[in-house]
Amino acid sequence: MKIFITGSAGFIGYHLARRLLADGHRVHGYDGMTAYYDVSLKRARLALLTPSNSFSFTEAMLEDRAALETAVSDFAPDVVIHLAAQAGVRYSIEAPQTYHDSNLTGTFNLLEVLRHAGTQHLLFASTSSVYGGNASVPFGETDRTDFPVSLYAATKKAGEAMSHAYAHLYGLPTTCFRFFTVYGPWGRPDMALFKFVAAIGRNEPIEVYGEGRMQRDFTYIDDLVEALSRLIPLPPVKGQPVEVPGSTDSLSPVAPWRSVNIGGGQPVGLLPFIDVVEAALGKKARRNLLPMQQGDVQQTHAAPALLQALTGFAPKTSVETGVSAFVDWYAGYYGQS
Repeated sequence: MKIFITGSAGFIGYHLARRLLADGHRVHGYDGMTAYYDVSLKRARLALLTPSNSFSFTEAMLEDRAALETAVSDFAPDVVIHLAAQAGVRYSIEAPQTYHDSNLTGTFNLLEVLRHAGTQHLLFASTSSVYGGNASVPFGETDRTDFPVSLYAATKKAGEAMSHAYAHLYGLPTTCFRFFTVYGPWGRPDMALFKFVAAIGRNEPIEVYGEGRMQRDFTYIDDLVEALSRLIPLPPVKGQPVEVPGSTDSLSPVAPWRSVNIGGGQPVGLLPFIDVVEAALGKKARRNLLPMQQGDVQQTHAAPALLQALTGFAPKTSVETGVSAFVDWYAGYYGQS
């Protein structure tokens, strides 16, 4: 297949592109290479993709409608996977305009381009953050997502709503997949695991928000990529829900659109997670316990039943295995023992 990936030099985009190329697909990447974090890390990821004759790339912003339209038109993708976004809950408090521009304007531009492109399936990266103030766990796709607690979550909720409208109006089959704390080699420097490993290596204290009482449903990158690769050939079909043992399909009643959690349903407390990081490093951390940050939630916990019903798969990699793989990558990439 011909698969177009926005955000292809990002953490998830890189891993997904590598997997799809290995599976024999043609991939076109589209990335603005923004300076939200170290651009050299993005360049290094991209450099591992470009040797493939099946990979092509456009460096441009989603806000550049003309560049986006040209890239999509020239490649004529069968499938589009929309990963590009301004990420991060805390940064959305500091720089809200970037979230509006990338996550709202950028997503609108892509939807406008795709309604004329004949794409067979759009997969849109949403987030567990859309569940916001939902106090009921585990989070199911049909739970209400009306109470976002960060602008980041609000923009992703808006993206889901916009994509649903386009699916209804123009028949664009769309799957919105909701990530749950993805981590692993080549991860983002603004994520907790990266920060913990870097700080412990420098003998600096780590910042532990919520006094460590938070829980996260950590998802290892290889599990996420496996789930996505299985979802690609499964565009939603209006009026054809799947049977979900103990749950219900999130398929829209009026459009070829559904949302799907990608998480294993096994949340881990932050303090036990730090214990795992210490064990992988063979070194204790100095823990600076801090209050909850604005925009954070106490717990994330995925209900994976719909993903399992659709694909026969759910994330299963233990944090011990995943953290160890990240530590090995970090040591190799940054030349540390």
